[in-house]
Amino acid sequence: MASSTIVHGKGDNKVVKWSERDPQKIRHKVPGQDPRPVIDYTNLDIINNHEGLKGRAITESTEDGHHFFMENYQRMFANNKPLPSIPIGRRDQPMKSISNEATGSATAVPSSTNRLSDIVSPETLSHDVADHMAKLHKERKIVDPVIIAAKRIKELRTLLKKLPYERTAEDNDIIYTHLKEFPLLSEQLSNKELKELCTTAHMDIWKDEDYTVFGNNGFHIILRGSVVPQTEPWLRTRGHPGEFRSPTPILTTTVHTDKDVTELTVGDCFGTLERLEGKEPNSKVLTVLTKSVPCEFLKISSNDFKRITEQIRERHISEKINLIQACKRYQLWPRQSLHKLAELIRWTKFPENTVLVSEGYLCPFIAFIKSGDCHVLRQVDVLQKMPNGSQEKRLKQVVMGRLQEAESFGEISVLDAEAITCSIVTASDIKLGIITPERLQDLEETTKALLRQSNERLYGNLTRDDIHNEYIDQELKREWNQFKHGVVVDVINTKGIRPGYGKWSTK
Repeated sequence: MASSTIVHGKGDNKVVKWSERDPQKIRHKVPGQDPRPVIDYTNLDIINNHEGLKGRAITESTEDGHHFFMENYQRMFANNKPLPSIPIGRRDQPMKSISNEATGSATAVPSSTNRLSDIVSPETLSHDVADHMAKLHKERKIVDPVIIAAKRIKELRTLLKKLPYERTAEDNDIIYTHLKEFPLLSEQLSNKELKELCTTAHMDIWKDEDYTVFGNNGFHIILRGSVVPQTEPWLRTRGHPGEFRSPTPILTTTVHTDKDVTELTVGDCFGTLERLEGKEPNSKVLTVLTKSVPCEFLKISSNDFKRITEQIRERHISEKINLIQACKRYQLWPRQSLHKLAELIRWTKFPENTVLVSEGYLCPFIAFIKSGDCHVLRQVDVLQKMPNGSQEKRLKQVVMGRLQEAESFGEISVLDAEAITCSIVTASDIKLGIITPERLQDLEETTKALLRQSNERLYGNLTRDDIHNEYIDQELKREWNQFKHGVVVDVINTKGIRPGYGKWSTK
């Protein structure tokens, strides 16, 4: 059927075929002439004088001249308006700005050869439509939790189709990010443990219905399909052994909610990270039956979990042993005693100017300095001259020494429950490995005796005269520094020098 066009007249409707229209009839008006000047002769002269373009003897322009002309030819026009064109650049590259100020008329433009110097040409030109769609449409951030969860499951399935040794570090980082959103797994593990386990996670696929999946050999997250729990409980979390008295199949139960659930679907979990002691791998505990097939599970094997946690624990113990052995008093200790002492250490941090312990009080812990340093202070009674001329006894703190990395303190105070002989204040941000008195009770007597023999009271051999003499020396140095500073200030003031003013100004 031939198409036609209806032309509406004043009295009737006349049907005209599109092929019979008057070819001479102008359907669109031609834009009128702009009365303003069209050519900017100053810019035209600059372009013509370019080394790669000028000269009639040159039949072809140089490559540099060609690029210069193509980048700046639009500047020859007085009404320099941007022409419609395809955006230049890719989504992963920043767009470079192009100066586009109106030049005005030819008579009003100053003759400067630097007018084209601000023009910057993009380096790349993309003809891929996908690179420009993001600029045309504003990207919307999805906030619907259902859509986010579905996208997370889809991405996990895609990444787990690769074998563990085929995945890149970036793939494992994405898996780690997604697994942190499963509380039943992430709350059982530290960040280091979860990150290590992501490198061993793999896909477990079951294509047949009513097959038994044993959860005692690993932790499973359902990515596709559904299963029916066969025993209660079907999930065992770390540190909560639970009761597994009966392997009888169950009909209804609860999945961390108040609803009766007879089916586990995408996003639910079953199994255990720690294998049950005394149970066979194919026992009925923690088992489920496949229902909607094919079923796909993210599986973390119990053997991999045990191996990785032991490796992480050994690394932590080795780090603590190295810290203890770096201290001079512990360098000759046997490895077994160092290992027992390292098992009691936990890490902690303190900011600068923190009083860790005060003189005359029990030390709250045995500390090994991993980074940072501390001031060691002692108290001394001195006579201080008051403004009215009288003298009064005052208690002053004197810095007697400094504790740095690979040093320890507090052993004798904690072991013998006696007051420490000095105050310790952090001189910078500090990281310590500490052993509290409660944890020290688990240490055997042989190691305690060795710990007592290897240490002595911190600055405990100082007499009152030693402390008083150190205080006098520090006060004399302080007064001498104040005197020198005062002399310099008096000289400057006498000569009329004012730092920061007049010819001594830093501006």
